[in-house]
Amino acid sequence: MSRRRVDRRVWLGVALAGGALLLWLGLTAGIVWSTLDLEQRRVLAGVLVASSTLVAMMLVVLLGVLAFAMRSLVARFIEPAAQLMEEGMVLVRTDVARTLPAQGSAENRAITGVINQLVEQRTRLRDEMGARVQEASRNIEQEKSRLAALMSELTQSVVVCNLDGRILLYNQRARLQFRALSQAPEVAGGAELIGLGRSIYAVFERKLVAHALETIQQRMLSGVAQPSAQFVTTTAVGQLLRVQMAPVRSSQAQAAEDAADRAELTGFVLMLDNITREFEAESARDRVLHTLTEGTRSALANTQAALDVLDHPELEAAARERFLRVIREETTGLVRRIAAIEADAAKSLKTRWPLEDMLGADLVSAALRRIEIVTGLQTSVLEVNPALWLKVESFSLLQVLVYLAGRLADEFSVRFVQLRLDHASGSAGKAQLDLVWSGQAMSNETVMSWEMDAMTAGSEATGLTVRDVVERHGGAFWFERERSRHQAFFRILLPLADPRDQSDAVNFVRNESRPEYYDFDLFKTTEQTRSLDERRLVDLVYTVFDTETTGLEPSQGDEIIQIGAARIVNGKLLRQECFEQLVDPQRSIPAASIPIHGIQPAMVVGQPKISEVLPAFHAFAQDTVLVAHNAAFDMRFLQLKEKSTGVVFDQPVLDTLLLSAVIHPNQDSHRLEAIAERFDVTVIGRHTAMGDAMVTAEVFIKLIPLLAQQGIHTLGQAREAAQKTYYARLKY
Repeated sequence: MSRRRVDRRVWLGVALAGGALLLWLGLTAGIVWSTLDLEQRRVLAGVLVASSTLVAMMLVVLLGVLAFAMRSLVARFIEPAAQLMEEGMVLVRTDVARTLPAQGSAENRAITGVINQLVEQRTRLRDEMGARVQEASRNIEQEKSRLAALMSELTQSVVVCNLDGRILLYNQRARLQFRALSQAPEVAGGAELIGLGRSIYAVFERKLVAHALETIQQRMLSGVAQPSAQFVTTTAVGQLLRVQMAPVRSSQAQAAEDAADRAELTGFVLMLDNITREFEAESARDRVLHTLTEGTRSALANTQAALDVLDHPELEAAARERFLRVIREETTGLVRRIAAIEADAAKSLKTRWPLEDMLGADLVSAALRRIEIVTGLQTSVLEVNPALWLKVESFSLLQVLVYLAGRLADEFSVRFVQLRLDHASGSAGKAQLDLVWSGQAMSNETVMSWEMDAMTAGSEATGLTVRDVVERHGGAFWFERERSRHQAFFRILLPLADPRDQSDAVNFVRNESRPEYYDFDLFKTTEQTRSLDERRLVDLVYTVFDTETTGLEPSQGDEIIQIGAARIVNGKLLRQECFEQLVDPQRSIPAASIPIHGIQPAMVVGQPKISEVLPAFHAFAQDTVLVAHNAAFDMRFLQLKEKSTGVVFDQPVLDTLLLSAVIHPNQDSHRLEAIAERFDVTVIGRHTAMGDAMVTAEVFIKLIPLLAQQGIHTLGQAREAAQKTYYARLKY
């Protein structure tokens, strides 16, 4: 967007200069005319009439020269000064520290040089001040890091909210929990439900939370030291959640003497447990018990009746055999039902054993280290499937491996062992973990005794046996020889993690950085009753988005092939709370557009259709203001899908293109790259939906203080100012 109207001051200057010149010529002609006699006036009039065309042409040429001269003066002296002023305001109102280009007159270039020196000086002062602030706030950062570390290591889902129900902190486990609650987990991944500044009432009914808060306050007023409340609720997707709530109080409230003051809350903590499967398991056991009760009553009645008949001495042999068959059948059926109950009880016992999801490679790595430390054996990895997730109790399993390796070293002089992990052949849902060694063979009797002996790992003894641990994992244990390799191994079958528990598990366990999902400034926010247009820009929550499309003509059949979005809450870009999804356009992607967005036709094959993606994106952007660069283009694509998807994006929209034109009317370009360069924003992933959304978000954050400098503080003022710009007339 590099078009710019000619400065109206040029036309005004030309008009004033031309008018002054014509006035001067008219006065001069009037004076000369007054000095002439009648004959001279007649001759002069004839000459002027004859040369009128030439005189008019010379006047036009004169006006053109004046216009050129005025345009050159404005371009050299006025426009560079105006651009310098606008770019200087960027430096004043934001943290941008860039070198301004020198242009225009010598004086303007000299001023630019002075400004650049001042910027350099300010940057040095800021760096020095930042170092001092960083030193002074190190203790605070340590506390925040401890909190982040604690939250990241918790295996329970934790969400902290202010009194309005706005989320101000959550951990990674909660993010995975909400993914399971999402109605579109493969598209939105739960991002439409959880996020900083989002309302927890998108998941829980407001009345439930309000009742729990009232219960907590009543307990606080009655003097309970650690008040809490608990409730169970069903989500929109049928999941059953057990929620425990604890209060968040300010330091002043905690130190208050009056009970009413101590009961004043600033927020609440929610600890979530998904008990859907527990409930299903309990229900299944209840059904089995009911079936056993009813079936047993019938079987006993039939058996008793048969026994009563058998008591008759005159009963014929054929009838006696028939009644004996009834007794045998009922007894066999009863035995089967009892066996089923016993198997279900055993399965329940294993389920209650505290098993956890663990990446198989992590278990092998921990086992190798533990074996080397306790036994002194050399270890290595023989083969490990990096994609396997196990459902194990890692501590007892490590004890088994250390115990077996120790006995190999002590009784068979083994000095080197290896571990191998892969899918179990012939056993669905299982993995096989092998402890491999080379050396003397052993008998099956020795293996059985090792399996039944109480384990000793180094100096630590335990009452558990190998069989105990294996049975509690619902697995198996045996010994095999590989004669071709002159090796032997112990094999342990272990359960694989339930796929329903693995959603994004890699992100949870292998998250290298501490979670950033907190913003305590949200404790200060309250629900606004005013309309959005009356709210300040700095107080609003934004969804900044971009689309990639098959072409530039939405009305001519072009379709969206990618949507990317990020959220701005409390003036901060939440990079971890993103929406990014490829879309199957159900039409070809023109070859000419592929070099621009880089999306190949094969990349969208099998992706969700727009009818699936738009509802998820609508939920992600709910209760926020939409922001885009050249928003008219993106919004047109969304509007054309309203009828087919039933999704209407009726929230306010802000356009960084128009807002840039508001604060920088003298700049030559308002393309996203040009604005990013002015604001010193690094452009990464240009012409990808997510990359452009991120750049647009950073640009928008820097636009807000510059709008405030011009008296534009509210959403309504920003929208009104944007509509007055030249670019607001663009339509698609």
